[in-house]
Amino acid sequence: MKLIVCENYGEMSEKGAKIIAELLKAKPNCILGLATGSTPVGMYEELVKMNKAGEITFKDVTTYNLDEYYPLAPDHDQSYRYFMNHNLFNHVDIDKSRTHVPNGLAGDPAAEGEAYDKAIENAGYTDLQVLGVGQNGHIGFNEPEEELYVGTHLTALTENTIEANARFFASKDDVPTRAITMGMGSIMKARTILVLAGGKNKHFVVSKMLDDRITAFVPATLLKLHKDVILICDKAAYEG
Repeated sequence: MKLIVCENYGEMSEKGAKIIAELLKAKPNCILGLATGSTPVGMYEELVKMNKAGEITFKDVTTYNLDEYYPLAPDHDQSYRYFMNHNLFNHVDIDKSRTHVPNGLAGDPAAEGEAYDKAIENAGYTDLQVLGVGQNGHIGFNEPEEELYVGTHLTALTENTIEANARFFASKDDVPTRAITMGMGSIMKARTILVLAGGKNKHFVVSKMLDDRITAFVPATLLKLHKDVILICDKAAYEG
């Protein structure tokens, strides 16, 4: 695992954007795995700036997002499809027909998960998967459990995650209690994984990612088994 410690959130966002920009220049038709939440917003802002300046293009890029709340319509202002459109897709030269987010209104979530994994497989898997990490160590919505799923699946959110995400909703009661998420197997098939972690409240997870142990009760520690992981964090997350 390659570790990059930054002074602050802004530097972390810039470093992450530069890594993605380098991939876009080297492989214009790359496949990106994308994440939502507050952590990658700054990085997406940097990518938008680069695109508008003509430094990078997304015109041949394909994307697959990690997860979506269930049941939530794509035009709901807290859906992850809406998030991606608002923070990235609407502002760059990407073909939206090549951007994919799990269907939050799928009548059969299990079938949706199988189809989503098959689509990623048929595309050749992601060249780079962006991940944030939850305070409890979840990645995507793979929550701390004794057993974790390999493929994309419907999962219940922990109380910790619901409380952490409540700030995005009118009230905690409005936060969906389930989501469709990529499983650990789907995430680990990415050729490179880029993890962003900012803030003192992520110190626990960062410290667990950097020790020599693996546990499903901190799902992010499973990333130690991947051959190419870049962890970018700020000093607050690294030092606590």
